[in-house]
Amino acid sequence: MSVNIKLDRAQFDAVMVPNYAPAAVIPVRGEGSRVWDQEGNEFIDFAGGIAVNCLGHCHPALVNALKTQGEKLWHLSNVMTNEPALELATKLVNSTFADKVYFANSGAEANEAALKLARRYALEKHGVEKDEIIAFDKAFHGRTFFTVSVGGQAAYSDGFGPKPQSITHLPFNDVAALEAAVTDKTCAIMLEPLQGEGGIIDADPAFLKAVRELANKHNALVIFDEVQTGVGRTGELYAYMGTEIVPDILTTAKALGGGFPIAAMLTTAEIAEHLKVGTHGSTYGGNPLACAIGNAVLDVVNTPEVLDGVKHREQLLRDGLNKINEKYHVFSEVRGKGLLLGAVLNEQYQGRSRDFLVASVAEGLMSLMAGANVVRFAPSLVIPEADIAEGLARFERAVASIAAA
Repeated sequence: MSVNIKLDRAQFDAVMVPNYAPAAVIPVRGEGSRVWDQEGNEFIDFAGGIAVNCLGHCHPALVNALKTQGEKLWHLSNVMTNEPALELATKLVNSTFADKVYFANSGAEANEAALKLARRYALEKHGVEKDEIIAFDKAFHGRTFFTVSVGGQAAYSDGFGPKPQSITHLPFNDVAALEAAVTDKTCAIMLEPLQGEGGIIDADPAFLKAVRELANKHNALVIFDEVQTGVGRTGELYAYMGTEIVPDILTTAKALGGGFPIAAMLTTAEIAEHLKVGTHGSTYGGNPLACAIGNAVLDVVNTPEVLDGVKHREQLLRDGLNKINEKYHVFSEVRGKGLLLGAVLNEQYQGRSRDFLVASVAEGLMSLMAGANVVRFAPSLVIPEADIAEGLARFERAVASIAAA
């Protein structure tokens, strides 16, 4: 085969499974909150790889961790443990409610482990009848068959044959529906404290309180999917820390590696003992290269300087979006928390979030969608204020182009 292949968007169609429909732009280099494509065009990154690049691109601490560990040890498998994994697990335990950690590679895998653990815990503690998982409409928990079935978007789970059973979906933030649904057959209630893919919808405090109280009453576990909200995204190390409740199991991924694949499931010692040797497993979970980078991420993010800075940057971004809306009247509200914000399109622009994304790219800004009606923003937690201002200026031009059409 010739080595002189043109590596452009057309080559994607030639060699890739048509599972994605990427933009024509192909980034080749990033630094901080700026990215450059093959043609040298510059973009400000308000997307963060979908809330993954929590420290932007090529952060020196992460680059150094990658280089240093890369010259030591890459992989062992879980036949043996390793020092970076032990160090990262210890940091996670010391920084959260958890006593025990299980490492995986992605949010879906962490959620799969959480769901399997909840079912096994219920089976061994209460018997075979206690197997119901309660989840919520518009939720997203991953793309394995179990997690996509628990996620509340049928479009992602339909068309693959019989689905896993004993899963009940309820309206998010509906306390009455929750009270009517939870029974002694419920083994777990799984939710995102701030729904990401579902449209940047925050959990009401009263709803969270009801989740915890009903779970306690019926001996069910509470699983917080913090794949998108975790590692500083909301201005807390984990979003549950900004609520009045504590989960029994928490999953974390995305930002935990700052762009390098790693995930973890956190839980208590009493629950963890039901994941005995051989019950579950992962070839790459906890590998030293990933964990070394995860350690570097936590060392930078889990500081008052960065976490307080997230809240400050949230206000800058929120104020900027509201100022744009005062001129162009395209949003009904700006919602979310920390640096996971959603600009909700009003009735006139319903269904056009992709148009705003495409127009933003044309102006040199990378943004996201959260469904057809929400423009989502998840920039680096340490994005410079100057990049926020310039990114907002570019977004305003994008908004203006749509409003004028």
